[in-house]
Amino acid sequence: MYGDADLALPDAVVGDAYRSAFGWETLTSLADVGSRMAGQAGERRGAEVVRDAFDAAGARDARIESFEIPGWWRGESSLTVDGSTERHHDGDHEVLALPGSPAGEVTGRVVDVGAGGYDEFDAAGDLSGAIVLASSRTPETADRWIHRMEKYVAAADAGAAAFVFRNHVEGAVPPTGEVGYHERPGPIPAVGVSKEVGARLARYARGDATATVDVDCRSESTDSHNAVSEVGPATEETVLLTAHVDAHDIADGANDNGAGSALVAEVGRLLADDDVGLDTRVRLVTFGAEEIGLWGAYHTAETTDLDSIRAVVNLDGACSSRDLRVGSNGFDALAGLFEGVTDDLGAPLATGDTISPHGDQWAFVQEGVPATMVSTQSDSSGRGWGHTHADTLDKLDSRDLRAVAVQVAEAVVRLANGDVSPEHRTRAEMRDRIDEGYEQELKQGGRWPYGE
Repeated sequence: MYGDADLALPDAVVGDAYRSAFGWETLTSLADVGSRMAGQAGERRGAEVVRDAFDAAGARDARIESFEIPGWWRGESSLTVDGSTERHHDGDHEVLALPGSPAGEVTGRVVDVGAGGYDEFDAAGDLSGAIVLASSRTPETADRWIHRMEKYVAAADAGAAAFVFRNHVEGAVPPTGEVGYHERPGPIPAVGVSKEVGARLARYARGDATATVDVDCRSESTDSHNAVSEVGPATEETVLLTAHVDAHDIADGANDNGAGSALVAEVGRLLADDDVGLDTRVRLVTFGAEEIGLWGAYHTAETTDLDSIRAVVNLDGACSSRDLRVGSNGFDALAGLFEGVTDDLGAPLATGDTISPHGDQWAFVQEGVPATMVSTQSDSSGRGWGHTHADTLDKLDSRDLRAVAVQVAEAVVRLANGDVSPEHRTRAEMRDRIDEGYEQELKQGGRWPYGE
């Protein structure tokens, strides 16, 4: 795989990585927790699994840091179609409340806005009192991914009574995902449905169908948890290797993001080897409450001297294959870092430089700290199985996890040892570099960090 490449990792450590079962066993333990919903008991158990893995990996001062978040608990939901063809859906394999949704029951005419682009909302006309149906697809007219929250806010702003988010991926599983973010609960009830239920509802919407959406849920303050540890020398400057340990409550959260958390522990184990010889401290962190607003990442950003952070490498959805995709957020040195690593390892790499507010790295990027999102590429469309019942361990391969661990460990060693020196930016510089579309999204969701 790497031929005559001159790697920072010793050959013995690379060989160990390809023989190790540690990362996969950690991932299996996280999957076996079950629900790791933010602020709930399973998330705490997941953080404990990671803390114990950090300790077993030879990292030091493995601990859990707790902080308060606005929690959300899912109850039962239903979708009933009235008219000449009546249908009732109430199983969670058919319809799910979206986190951040308020509780409530509403009835209204069904209006399909397709993929939910802004032009499609405009073309839909009057949406007052309607139940708006939008696909998880990215609109063909958009030059970026349109988040479900944007579609939800657009529906609410147009006067809709409820929002139905339909999966565009076949497989009879509804998607979940936050809609309230930092303005919780949201203004109207919101549910996710499968592609198949959504297609039927879209067909009914071409007539005069009405439907009733009924959501049972509750919102209240609770605690979330970060798992933290360190490897390397106790230098003031630090490289952060991060992931999020929470997952939605309907599946194992295997790829999103049990795999990322397991990788942080496995890479930490590799870096703890005495023969690696790090020059800079590497802090290992798995954040809580990413899925409902990046709360764990914000907690770390707000309690850390940001000037002391050399860079953040954030792993999210990084085990769907062994082929990396790196979002550099415009920090060219970080893109170059991973290009060098994958070139030396003879591995493929996809890169993007768009400044994205999706993922825990955003809490640092918005402040000008160099940070990258590292994921993997697959043949899946959109999230694939992510955010559904089907994000389970059987979709992943331990060989992919091992290969990704080697690539990430090599990148972190080079970063910690000064092979690249990414420059910090000011908040004003970051603000001015953000795409107008993402600025619109952040303002809609109450997440714009730069005032007016």
